[in-house]
Amino acid sequence: MPAFHDDTPPPGLPRADSLPEGILFGKYELGKLLGCGAFAKVYHGRNVLTGQSVAIKAVNKLKVLKGGFTAHVKREIAIMRRLRHPNVVRLFEVLATKTKIYFVMEYAKGGELFGKVSKGRFSENLSRRYFQQLITAVGYCHSRGIFHRDLKPENLLLDDNFDLRVSDFGLSALADQIRPDGLLHTLCGTPAYVAPEILAKKGYDGAKIDVWSCGIILYVLTAGYLPFNDSNLMSMYRKIYRGDFRCPKWTSPDLQRFLSRLLDTNPETRITVDEIQRDPWFVKGFQEEKFQFQELIEDPASEVYGDVNNSKYLNAFDLISFSPGFDLTGLIKETEFSSCVERFLSAESPEKIITRVEEVTKSENAAVEKNGWGVKVEGLDGGFVVVIDIFRLTEELVVVEIKNRVRETDQDGDQRWKDVLRPQLECLIYRSD
Repeated sequence: MPAFHDDTPPPGLPRADSLPEGILFGKYELGKLLGCGAFAKVYHGRNVLTGQSVAIKAVNKLKVLKGGFTAHVKREIAIMRRLRHPNVVRLFEVLATKTKIYFVMEYAKGGELFGKVSKGRFSENLSRRYFQQLITAVGYCHSRGIFHRDLKPENLLLDDNFDLRVSDFGLSALADQIRPDGLLHTLCGTPAYVAPEILAKKGYDGAKIDVWSCGIILYVLTAGYLPFNDSNLMSMYRKIYRGDFRCPKWTSPDLQRFLSRLLDTNPETRITVDEIQRDPWFVKGFQEEKFQFQELIEDPASEVYGDVNNSKYLNAFDLISFSPGFDLTGLIKETEFSSCVERFLSAESPEKIITRVEEVTKSENAAVEKNGWGVKVEGLDGGFVVVIDIFRLTEELVVVEIKNRVRETDQDGDQRWKDVLRPQLECLIYRSD
Protein backbone atom coordinates (compact mmCIF):
# COMPACT_ATOMS: atom_id res chain seq x y z
CA MET A 1 0.00 0.00 0.00
CA PRO A 2 1.45 3.42 -0.90
CA ALA A 3 2.63 5.37 2.13
CA PHE A 4 3.14 9.08 2.73
CA HIS A 5 6.47 10.39 4.04
CA ASP A 6 7.07 13.94 5.15
CA ASP A 7 10.33 14.20 3.20
CA THR A 8 8.51 13.43 -0.05
CA PRO A 9 7.89 16.61 -2.08
CA PRO A 10 4.68 17.36 -3.98
CA PRO A 11 4.20 15.43 -7.26
CA GLY A 12 6.66 16.32 -10.00
CA LEU A 13 9.39 17.76 -7.74
CA PRO A 14 12.64 16.06 -6.66
CA ARG A 15 13.27 14.77 -3.15
CA ALA A 16 14.60 17.31 -0.65
CA ASP A 17 17.73 15.27 0.07
CA SER A 18 18.77 15.46 -3.62
CA LEU A 19 18.57 19.25 -3.88
CA PRO A 20 21.40 21.75 -4.14
CA GLU A 21 22.12 23.52 -0.85
CA GLY A 22 19.77 26.48 -0.30
CA ILE A 23 17.04 25.18 -2.64
CA LEU A 24 13.84 23.74 -1.17
CA PHE A 25 12.18 21.03 -3.24
CA GLY A 26 13.76 22.46 -6.38
CA LYS A 27 11.32 25.38 -6.08
CA TYR A 28 12.38 27.96 -3.48
CA GLU A 29 15.77 29.59 -3.11
CA LEU A 30 16.52 30.56 0.48
CA GLY A 31 17.89 34.06 1.04
CA LYS A 32 18.81 36.19 4.04
CA LEU A 33 17.51 35.61 7.54
CA LEU A 34 14.68 38.03 8.36
CA GLY A 35 14.02 37.01 11.97
CA CYS A 36 13.95 34.13 14.42
CA GLY A 37 11.92 32.85 17.35
CA ALA A 38 11.87 30.01 19.88
CA PHE A 39 11.54 27.20 17.33
CA ALA A 40 11.38 28.94 13.95
CA LYS A 41 13.44 31.15 11.66
CA VAL A 42 12.05 33.33 8.86
CA TYR A 43 13.98 33.75 5.61
CA HIS A 44 13.51 35.72 2.45
CA GLY A 45 12.91 33.29 -0.38
CA ARG A 46 12.44 33.32 -4.13
CA ASN A 47 10.36 31.02 -6.28
CA VAL A 48 12.93 29.89 -8.85
CA LEU A 49 10.18 29.13 -11.37
CA THR A 50 8.37 32.48 -11.23
CA GLY A 51 10.87 34.82 -9.55
CA GLN A 52 8.25 35.74 -6.91
CA SER A 53 9.61 36.81 -3.51
CA VAL A 54 8.22 34.90 -0.54
CA ALA A 55 8.84 34.68 3.20
CA ILE A 56 9.73 31.18 4.39
CA LYS A 57 9.21 30.30 8.03
CA ALA A 58 11.31 27.25 8.91
CA VAL A 59 10.00 25.42 11.97
CA ASN A 60 12.24 22.91 13.75
CA LYS A 61 10.12 19.75 13.93
CA LEU A 62 12.14 18.22 16.76
CA LYS A 63 11.70 21.29 18.96
CA VAL A 64 7.99 21.33 18.12
CA LEU A 65 7.54 17.71 19.14
CA LYS A 66 9.73 17.88 22.25
CA GLY A 67 8.27 21.18 23.39
CA GLY A 68 4.69 19.99 23.02
CA PHE A 69 3.91 22.56 20.31
CA THR A 70 2.40 20.14 17.81
CA ALA A 71 -1.17 21.37 18.36
CA HIS A 72 0.15 24.95 18.35
CA VAL A 73 1.68 24.58 14.87
CA LYS A 74 -1.32 22.69 13.54
CA ARG A 75 -3.65 25.46 14.79
CA GLU A 76 -1.54 28.21 13.23
CA ILE A 77 -1.73 26.53 9.83
CA ALA A 78 -5.44 25.81 10.20
CA ILE A 79 -6.00 29.49 10.99
CA MET A 80 -3.90 30.84 8.13
CA ARG A 81 -5.67 28.51 5.68
CA ARG A 82 -8.96 30.23 6.57
CA LEU A 83 -7.74 33.73 5.84
CA ARG A 84 -7.81 35.50 2.47
CA HIS A 85 -7.84 39.23 3.10
CA PRO A 86 -5.89 42.14 1.56
CA ASN A 87 -4.59 43.12 5.01
CA VAL A 88 -3.58 39.65 6.23
CA VAL A 89 -0.35 37.89 5.25
CA ARG A 90 -1.24 34.97 3.01
CA LEU A 91 -0.02 31.41 3.45
CA PHE A 92 0.79 29.91 0.04
CA GLU A 93 1.77 26.38 1.01
CA VAL A 94 3.40 24.17 3.63
CA LEU A 95 6.34 21.88 2.85
CA ALA A 96 8.37 19.54 5.03
CA THR A 97 11.56 17.53 5.27
CA LYS A 98 12.43 15.03 8.00
CA THR A 99 13.57 17.82 10.32
CA LYS A 100 11.76 20.99 9.22
CA ILE A 101 8.29 22.31 8.43
CA TYR A 102 8.27 25.26 6.03
CA PHE A 103 5.52 27.89 5.88
CA VAL A 104 5.74 29.61 2.48
CA MET A 105 4.05 32.99 2.88
CA GLU A 106 3.53 36.33 1.23
CA TYR A 107 6.63 38.52 1.49
CA ALA A 108 6.05 41.97 2.97
CA LYS A 109 8.81 44.08 1.45
CA GLY A 110 8.16 47.11 3.65
CA GLY A 111 9.12 45.29 6.84
CA GLU A 112 7.59 45.72 10.28
CA LEU A 113 5.42 48.70 11.12
CA PHE A 114 7.41 48.86 14.35
CA GLY A 115 10.53 49.79 12.38
CA LYS A 116 8.77 52.81 10.91
CA VAL A 117 7.15 54.17 14.07
CA SER A 118 10.34 53.64 16.10
CA LYS A 119 11.88 56.40 13.97
CA GLY A 120 9.18 58.86 14.98
CA ARG A 121 5.43 59.14 15.53
CA PHE A 122 3.01 59.24 12.61
CA SER A 123 0.62 62.02 11.73
CA GLU A 124 -2.96 61.53 12.86
CA ASN A 125 -4.10 60.97 9.26
CA LEU A 126 -1.43 58.32 8.57
CA SER A 127 -2.18 56.66 11.92
CA ARG A 128 -5.86 56.58 10.98
CA ARG A 129 -5.09 54.96 7.62
CA TYR A 130 -3.14 52.11 9.21
CA PHE A 131 -5.68 51.73 11.99
CA GLN A 132 -8.49 51.43 9.44
CA GLN A 133 -6.61 48.64 7.66
CA LEU A 134 -5.88 46.95 10.99
CA ILE A 135 -9.51 47.00 12.13
CA THR A 136 -10.71 45.77 8.74
CA ALA A 137 -8.39 42.75 9.05
CA VAL A 138 -9.20 42.11 12.72
CA GLY A 139 -12.94 42.32 12.07
CA TYR A 140 -12.54 39.84 9.22
CA CYS A 141 -10.67 37.42 11.49
CA HIS A 142 -13.26 37.72 14.25
CA SER A 143 -16.07 37.02 11.78
CA ARG A 144 -14.37 33.68 11.10
CA GLY A 145 -13.96 32.78 14.76
CA ILE A 146 -10.25 33.72 14.92
CA PHE A 147 -8.74 35.90 17.66
CA HIS A 148 -5.13 37.01 17.19
CA ARG A 149 -4.20 37.62 20.86
CA ASP A 150 -0.78 39.11 20.10
CA LEU A 151 -1.40 42.24 18.05
CA LYS A 152 1.51 44.69 18.18
CA PRO A 153 3.53 46.77 15.65
CA GLU A 154 6.12 43.99 15.38
CA ASN A 155 3.41 41.68 13.98
CA LEU A 156 2.12 44.24 11.48
CA LEU A 157 4.01 44.23 8.19
CA LEU A 158 3.99 46.56 5.20
CA ASP A 159 3.83 45.42 1.57
CA ASP A 160 5.29 46.99 -1.58
CA ASN A 161 2.63 49.72 -1.47
CA PHE A 162 3.15 50.27 2.26
CA ASP A 163 -0.26 48.81 3.02
CA LEU A 164 -0.63 46.90 6.26
CA ARG A 165 -0.52 43.10 6.59
CA VAL A 166 -1.34 41.34 9.87
CA SER A 167 1.04 38.43 10.51
CA ASP A 168 2.14 35.88 13.12
CA PHE A 169 -0.95 33.91 14.13
CA GLY A 170 1.13 31.64 16.39
CA LEU A 171 -0.76 32.67 19.54
CA SER A 172 -4.14 32.94 17.89
CA ALA A 173 -7.20 31.17 19.23
CA LEU A 174 -10.18 29.61 17.49
CA ALA A 175 -13.75 29.93 18.69
CA ASP A 176 -13.80 26.21 19.52
CA GLN A 177 -11.22 26.87 22.28
CA ILE A 178 -13.78 28.91 24.22
CA ARG A 179 -14.74 27.20 27.47
CA PRO A 180 -18.33 26.63 28.66
CA ASP A 181 -18.24 29.99 30.49
CA GLY A 182 -17.95 31.66 27.06
CA LEU A 183 -14.39 32.84 27.65
CA LEU A 184 -10.79 32.02 26.76
CA HIS A 185 -8.38 31.32 29.61
CA THR A 186 -4.89 30.85 28.15
CA LEU A 187 -2.52 33.57 29.36
CA CYS A 188 -0.70 35.02 26.37
CA GLY A 189 0.32 38.23 24.64
CA THR A 190 3.09 40.82 24.98
CA PRO A 191 3.18 42.60 28.40
CA ALA A 192 2.80 46.20 27.17
CA TYR A 193 -0.14 45.23 24.92
CA VAL A 194 -1.97 42.85 27.25
CA ALA A 195 -5.54 43.72 28.32
CA PRO A 196 -6.36 44.17 32.03
CA GLU A 197 -8.84 41.27 32.08
CA ILE A 198 -6.03 38.88 31.11
CA LEU A 199 -4.11 40.04 34.18
CA ALA A 200 -7.17 39.26 36.31
CA LYS A 201 -6.89 35.58 35.26
CA LYS A 202 -10.66 35.08 35.26
CA GLY A 203 -11.11 34.45 31.56
CA TYR A 204 -11.52 36.89 28.70
CA ASP A 205 -13.30 37.55 25.42
CA GLY A 206 -10.86 37.10 22.51
CA ALA A 207 -12.46 39.88 20.44
CA LYS A 208 -12.28 42.38 23.30
CA ILE A 209 -8.62 41.79 24.08
CA ASP A 210 -7.80 42.27 20.37
CA VAL A 211 -9.61 45.63 20.49
CA TRP A 212 -7.54 46.64 23.53
CA SER A 213 -4.31 45.75 21.68
CA CYS A 214 -5.51 47.75 18.67
CA GLY A 215 -5.98 50.70 21.01
CA ILE A 216 -2.39 50.38 22.26
CA ILE A 217 -1.17 50.23 18.65
CA LEU A 218 -3.11 53.38 17.70
CA TYR A 219 -1.70 55.19 20.73
CA VAL A 220 1.87 54.17 19.77
CA LEU A 221 1.37 55.31 16.17
CA THR A 222 0.13 58.77 17.18
CA ALA A 223 2.28 59.32 20.29
CA GLY A 224 5.49 57.50 19.39
CA TYR A 225 5.60 55.74 22.76
CA LEU A 226 3.55 53.29 24.86
CA PRO A 227 0.58 54.46 26.96
CA PHE A 228 1.53 52.10 29.81
CA ASN A 229 5.25 51.78 30.37
CA ASP A 230 7.49 51.17 33.34
CA SER A 231 10.87 49.54 33.88
CA ASN A 232 9.21 47.50 36.62
CA LEU A 233 6.85 44.94 35.08
CA MET A 234 4.49 44.81 38.07
CA SER A 235 4.26 48.62 38.11
CA MET A 236 3.36 48.55 34.41
CA TYR A 237 0.69 45.92 35.07
CA ARG A 238 -0.81 48.09 37.82
CA LYS A 239 -1.02 51.01 35.36
CA ILE A 240 -2.72 48.77 32.80
CA TYR A 241 -5.17 47.43 35.36
CA ARG A 242 -6.11 50.97 36.45
CA GLY A 243 -6.12 52.36 32.91
CA ASP A 244 -3.61 54.98 34.00
CA PHE A 245 -2.57 56.82 30.81
CA ARG A 246 -2.66 60.30 29.28
CA CYS A 247 -2.99 61.32 25.65
CA PRO A 248 -0.29 63.62 24.23
CA LYS A 249 -1.30 67.26 23.91
CA TRP A 250 -1.05 67.11 20.10
CA THR A 251 -3.83 64.53 19.75
CA SER A 252 -7.20 65.88 18.67
CA PRO A 253 -10.21 65.79 21.05
CA ASP A 254 -11.93 63.24 18.80
CA LEU A 255 -8.90 60.95 18.92
CA GLN A 256 -8.58 61.33 22.70
CA ARG A 257 -12.23 60.35 23.11
CA PHE A 258 -11.75 57.42 20.73
CA LEU A 259 -8.65 56.15 22.57
CA SER A 260 -10.48 56.30 25.91
CA ARG A 261 -13.12 53.96 24.48
CA LEU A 262 -10.52 51.58 23.04
CA LEU A 263 -8.54 51.50 26.31
CA ASP A 264 -11.55 51.12 28.56
CA THR A 265 -10.47 48.78 31.37
CA ASN A 266 -13.99 47.36 31.59
CA PRO A 267 -14.38 44.84 28.73
CA GLU A 268 -18.19 45.07 29.03
CA THR A 269 -18.23 48.76 28.08
CA ARG A 270 -15.16 48.76 25.80
CA ILE A 271 -15.94 49.72 22.21
CA THR A 272 -16.55 46.81 19.82
CA VAL A 273 -15.25 46.37 16.27
CA ASP A 274 -18.69 47.20 14.86
CA GLU A 275 -18.82 50.40 16.94
CA ILE A 276 -15.27 51.29 15.91
CA GLN A 277 -16.29 51.15 12.25
CA ARG A 278 -19.07 53.66 12.92
CA ASP A 279 -17.02 56.08 15.02
CA PRO A 280 -16.65 59.63 13.55
CA TRP A 281 -12.86 59.61 13.99
CA PHE A 282 -12.48 56.21 12.33
CA VAL A 283 -14.77 56.71 9.33
CA LYS A 284 -13.06 59.89 8.15
CA GLY A 285 -11.74 59.11 4.66
CA PHE A 286 -12.45 55.41 5.14
CA GLN A 287 -13.00 53.33 2.03
CA GLU A 288 -13.20 49.66 2.80
CA GLU A 289 -11.65 47.49 0.13
CA LYS A 290 -14.12 45.18 -1.50
CA PHE A 291 -12.87 41.69 -2.14
CA GLN A 292 -14.15 38.21 -2.63
CA PHE A 293 -12.82 35.16 -0.89
CA GLN A 294 -11.96 32.60 -3.54
CA GLU A 295 -10.55 29.16 -2.94
CA LEU A 296 -9.16 27.71 -6.15
CA ILE A 297 -7.80 24.35 -7.15
CA GLU A 298 -4.20 25.05 -8.04
CA ASP A 299 -1.30 23.01 -9.32
CA PRO A 300 -0.93 20.11 -6.85
CA ALA A 301 2.75 20.99 -6.56
CA SER A 302 2.12 24.51 -5.33
CA GLU A 303 -0.91 26.05 -3.66
CA VAL A 304 -2.72 25.14 -0.50
CA TYR A 305 -6.00 23.60 -1.60
CA GLY A 306 -9.41 24.78 -0.47
CA ASP A 307 -12.82 23.16 -0.35
CA VAL A 308 -14.29 23.24 -3.85
CA ASN A 309 -17.81 22.10 -4.71
CA ASN A 310 -18.08 20.65 -1.19
CA SER A 311 -15.25 18.20 -1.88
CA LYS A 312 -12.31 17.76 0.47
CA TYR A 313 -8.93 18.73 -0.97
CA LEU A 314 -5.71 17.89 0.80
CA ASN A 315 -3.09 20.54 1.48
CA ALA A 316 0.56 19.86 2.17
CA PHE A 317 0.09 19.98 5.92
CA ASP A 318 -2.52 17.23 5.71
CA LEU A 319 0.11 15.05 4.04
CA ILE A 320 2.65 15.96 6.72
CA SER A 321 0.20 14.98 9.44
CA PHE A 322 -0.31 11.61 7.73
CA SER A 323 3.35 10.69 8.21
CA PRO A 324 4.53 8.64 11.20
CA GLY A 325 7.11 11.32 12.08
CA PHE A 326 4.47 13.98 12.63
CA ASP A 327 1.36 12.03 13.54
CA LEU A 328 -1.15 14.39 15.12
CA THR A 329 -3.81 11.80 15.91
CA GLY A 330 -1.97 10.70 19.04
CA LEU A 331 -2.82 14.00 20.71
CA ILE A 332 -6.38 12.76 21.31
CA LYS A 333 -6.62 10.11 23.97
CA GLU A 334 -9.75 8.00 24.11
CA THR A 335 -10.00 5.73 27.14
CA GLU A 336 -12.94 3.62 26.03
CA PHE A 337 -11.88 2.92 22.47
CA SER A 338 -8.61 1.90 20.88
CA SER A 339 -8.08 3.26 17.39
CA CYS A 340 -6.40 2.04 14.25
CA VAL A 341 -5.87 4.43 11.34
CA GLU A 342 -5.20 3.26 7.79
CA ARG A 343 -4.85 5.26 4.58
CA PHE A 344 -4.60 4.23 0.94
CA LEU A 345 -4.78 5.76 -2.52
CA SER A 346 -7.70 5.03 -4.81
CA ALA A 347 -8.51 5.92 -8.41
CA GLU A 348 -12.23 5.33 -7.82
CA SER A 349 -14.68 8.18 -7.36
CA PRO A 350 -15.73 9.08 -3.79
CA GLU A 351 -19.30 8.14 -4.64
CA LYS A 352 -18.26 4.67 -5.82
CA ILE A 353 -16.12 4.15 -2.71
CA ILE A 354 -19.03 5.03 -0.42
CA THR A 355 -21.37 2.76 -2.39
CA ARG A 356 -18.89 -0.10 -2.01
CA VAL A 357 -18.69 0.49 1.75
CA GLU A 358 -22.48 0.35 1.96
CA GLU A 359 -22.56 -2.92 0.02
CA VAL A 360 -19.87 -4.51 2.18
CA THR A 361 -21.44 -3.55 5.51
CA LYS A 362 -24.98 -4.52 4.51
CA SER A 363 -24.22 -8.18 5.22
CA GLU A 364 -23.31 -7.29 8.81
CA ASN A 365 -26.52 -5.32 9.40
CA ALA A 366 -24.37 -2.39 10.52
CA ALA A 367 -25.72 1.14 10.79
CA VAL A 368 -24.35 3.37 8.02
CA GLU A 369 -24.41 7.17 8.20
CA LYS A 370 -23.23 9.21 5.20
CA ASN A 371 -21.92 12.78 5.42
CA GLY A 372 -20.66 14.28 2.15
CA TRP A 373 -17.39 12.52 1.31
CA GLY A 374 -17.45 10.56 4.54
CA VAL A 375 -19.27 7.56 5.96
CA LYS A 376 -19.63 6.18 9.48
CA VAL A 377 -20.25 2.48 10.04
CA GLU A 378 -21.31 1.28 13.48
CA GLY A 379 -21.86 -2.30 14.56
CA LEU A 380 -25.37 -2.84 15.87
CA ASP A 381 -23.97 -4.00 19.21
CA GLY A 382 -21.78 -0.90 19.40
CA GLY A 383 -18.63 -3.00 19.50
CA PHE A 384 -16.88 -1.13 16.72
CA VAL A 385 -17.16 2.16 14.86
CA VAL A 386 -15.45 2.72 11.50
CA VAL A 387 -15.19 6.26 10.13
CA ILE A 388 -14.12 6.59 6.50
CA ASP A 389 -13.14 9.98 5.03
CA ILE A 390 -12.20 10.63 1.41
CA PHE A 391 -9.91 13.47 0.33
CA ARG A 392 -9.11 14.62 -3.19
CA LEU A 393 -5.36 14.47 -3.87
CA THR A 394 -5.33 15.05 -7.64
CA GLU A 395 -7.98 15.01 -10.33
CA GLU A 396 -7.39 11.26 -10.71
CA LEU A 397 -6.57 10.11 -7.17
CA VAL A 398 -8.14 10.30 -3.73
CA VAL A 399 -6.85 9.39 -0.27
CA VAL A 400 -9.11 7.08 1.72
CA GLU A 401 -8.64 7.34 5.48
CA ILE A 402 -10.15 4.59 7.64
CA LYS A 403 -10.37 5.04 11.40
CA ASN A 404 -11.36 1.81 13.12
CA ARG A 405 -12.40 2.39 16.72
CA VAL A 406 -12.90 -0.76 18.73
CA ARG A 407 -14.28 -0.87 22.28
CA GLU A 408 -11.57 -2.21 24.57
CA THR A 409 -13.97 -4.84 25.94
CA ASP A 410 -15.04 -6.11 22.50
CA GLN A 411 -12.18 -7.56 20.50
CA ASP A 412 -14.66 -9.63 18.49
CA GLY A 413 -15.78 -6.41 16.80
CA ASP A 414 -12.20 -5.76 15.76
CA GLN A 415 -11.91 -9.22 14.23
CA ARG A 416 -15.21 -8.82 12.33
CA TRP A 417 -13.89 -5.66 10.74
CA LYS A 418 -10.41 -7.01 9.95
CA ASP A 419 -11.39 -10.49 8.80
CA VAL A 420 -14.79 -9.98 7.17
CA LEU A 421 -15.34 -6.38 6.10
CA ARG A 422 -11.95 -4.75 5.43
CA PRO A 423 -10.72 -7.38 2.89
CA GLN A 424 -13.72 -6.57 0.68
CA LEU A 425 -12.35 -3.03 0.17
CA GLU A 426 -9.05 -4.22 -1.34
CA CYS A 427 -10.47 -3.71 -4.86
CA LEU A 428 -10.53 0.04 -4.24
CA ILE A 429 -6.77 0.40 -3.67
CA TYR A 430 -4.83 2.09 -6.47
CA ARG A 431 -2.07 -0.08 -7.95
CA SER A 432 0.56 1.80 -9.95
CA ASP A 433 1.51 -1.35 -11.84
